Amino acid sequence: QVQLVESGGGLVQAGGSLRLSCAASGRPFSSYAMGWFRQAPGKEREFVAAISWRGVGTYYADSVKGRFTISRDNAKNTVYLQMNSLKPEDTAVYYCAAGHYRGSYRSDDYDYWGQGTQVTVSS
Repeated sequence: QVQLVESGGGLVQAGGSLRLSCAASGRPFSSYAMGWFRQAPGKEREFVAAISWRGVGTYYADSVKGRFTISRDNAKNTVYLQMNSLKPEDTAVYYCAAGHYRGSYRSDDYDYWGQGTQVTVSS
């Protein structure tokens, strides 16, 4: 079992920045690929970014490429999502997830999920 706890969400104006964190406990963190997903009201959960076990490979949805950066610190069992140039359409609950498939954009490929953190971007 892996437990994931997200933090860092909040209210920010358009053009601003936030950094989300996801702290993991349980099985060795470095054995999991990690991903960030988001779900806006009335919409399906969508892929945002993913990172491989050692952090060498990173993958992004086209909608966030160039604005968001995913990273991980295996010594701290934490994955991050740095979000810059935020837009109102980035408003959603953001979830981190752990799985075994490097770079997957499919939520079904992730075995463990956090409870989510709300990000609200005002115009």
